[in-house]
Amino acid sequence: MKTDCQAAQRYWEDKEAADAAMPRPQLLKAAEDFIAAHNTCALATGCGGFVRCTPIEYTYRDGRFWLLSEGGLKFRALAQNPAVCLAIFDPYGGFGTLGGMQVSGRARLVDPWSPDYCALLAFKKIPEAALRGLDHPMYLIEVTPGRIDLLNSAFKAQGFAPRQHLTF
Repeated sequence: MKTDCQAAQRYWEDKEAADAAMPRPQLLKAAEDFIAAHNTCALATGCGGFVRCTPIEYTYRDGRFWLLSEGGLKFRALAQNPAVCLAIFDPYGGFGTLGGMQVSGRARLVDPWSPDYCALLAFKKIPEAALRGLDHPMYLIEVTPGRIDLLNSAFKAQGFAPRQHLTF
């Protein structure tokens, strides 16, 4: 049997057409609670035929994700394409306990020692002097969400579909 990629692509769109959507304020709180309960994501970047998925720690502040990095191949893609996706998820424990999200958005490279850069260091309580003493700067990536797809099995018990979507 040959896989019908178009049918597979439409699966959730078709299935969710009649599902109960959670009110936006309640869904936004659920998303932010999930984000706050974690600190690591998988950041997917790509350009042309190159893709990279990097596990990385994040800070969530002011509705955006902030990722400090020493560098790496993700910057090859970010130099050409600001579109990114990050995933945050719970360990798999069965269909009744699913929890995860995908965040599609735009990345911006924040200049070292700029006001945004220094504000994040202060928020994280990282002394500037400690980073200024490094051989090279720590790089800062800001990700602004455009869409969050949130999966939470517990939503069913509240009368909502387990898959919910936020757009910004």
